[in-house]
Amino acid sequence: MSSVCDVDVAIIVGSKSDLPLIRESIEVLEKFGLSYTLNIASAHRTNQHLKQCIRSAESSNVKVFIAVAGMAAALPGVVASETVLPVIGVPVDSKSFLSLDALFSIVQMPKGVPVATVAVGKAGAVNAAILAVQIIAVTNKGLNEKLKVYKNKMSEDVIKDDFELQKNGIEKYLGELRK
Repeated sequence: MSSVCDVDVAIIVGSKSDLPLIRESIEVLEKFGLSYTLNIASAHRTNQHLKQCIRSAESSNVKVFIAVAGMAAALPGVVASETVLPVIGVPVDSKSFLSLDALFSIVQMPKGVPVATVAVGKAGAVNAAILAVQIIAVTNKGLNEKLKVYKNKMSEDVIKDDFELQKNGIEKYLGELRK
């Protein structure tokens, strides 16, 4: 976690219960060598603190915001209303309303206040970080090359999995996965 100037990504979670989920994003950002800040700020309960977190990130030359929220999930939209920088919203998994409340709250932003919305839960946390990397890589050739390597490895892993499946059949393949 960084607190110095020139921070790449500012992560804001709505509550401490979102921290285990955002760990997924942090792992990806660290893998790509990006700096980040992490704050807990509620759009509903600490709106002045949230604005202070946004201003502080902007003064650190942050390039992208990741905002994580569940339930009413206003946080990503409020962040987007306070900055001109890209905001990626991550809806939190929940049992109430099958997480649709968070997803709909983030994806249904009014015209002129965009929030890039990713999948719900862990996949969303990982995708938010990858999307942040992609946004920053537009102007960073070294990061762009790291992304290409990352995507190629994903492709190679799928081909390797298919090779093993074809070689061993489904029962043996699934048996190996269970070990």
